[in-house]
Amino acid sequence: MSQDACNGRVEILADAEAVAVAAADFLTAQAVAKQGPFVIALSGGSTPKRLYEILASSAYASRFPWDRVQLFFGDERFVPPGDESSNYHMTNLALLSKVPVPSANVHRMPTDGDPADAAARYQRELHTQYGAVTLESGRPLFDVVLLGLGENGHTASLFPRTDILQETQAWVGTCVPDDAPHTRLSLTYPAIASSRFVVFLVAGAGKADVVKAVRGGDTDLPSTHITTDGELIWMLDKAAAGTVSNG
Repeated sequence: MSQDACNGRVEILADAEAVAVAAADFLTAQAVAKQGPFVIALSGGSTPKRLYEILASSAYASRFPWDRVQLFFGDERFVPPGDESSNYHMTNLALLSKVPVPSANVHRMPTDGDPADAAARYQRELHTQYGAVTLESGRPLFDVVLLGLGENGHTASLFPRTDILQETQAWVGTCVPDDAPHTRLSLTYPAIASSRFVVFLVAGAGKADVVKAVRGGDTDLPSTHITTDGELIWMLDKAAAGTVSNG
């Protein structure tokens, strides 16, 4: 089974809180059911932040197999880890500092030195986790990749008009958006595709137009080109869904 952003399943929830709760339920169920390591690529953004806060609550944290989870990041701004704009910083405050996840299981994207070298270092970390340097069909790199959606159609740090969109071999690349601050590191299309699930978490009426465009196959938008070897799920609140229907 292979799916893309145009044909993935849509789940429409009442509001942003309901999206975060549904994502927490989904992740917990998948993690508990999985035998062995459960590998997640985390996303930044307000809806994922609320998801992480829910996972840190006692009702979820007590059930989640933190000793088996391996937490990677889908993208990161090239800023110090304590910077307010860092995805790691947000995730640490909302989740990591509040649950018993072993520090060795948290794989922060490096943001020191040269960005290209940092991307190569993170790719080597993924190689170690995967146990190979080439992605193999039927053996996903990630169990779940969490993604958001920008109003310009970007996801992770796959921004319009950037060279990383053409990457077909590397698992991690660099990006310098022309419409957003900071140099970025990001997983590439092939790394994201090597997944059991890709889950878009999108909320708010401001996202309705871009959701419709991506679902409609607008090839100018980076998110349109997201694929997975497994299942792609859109978790949308009613405002973001607009005219898009369940199914």
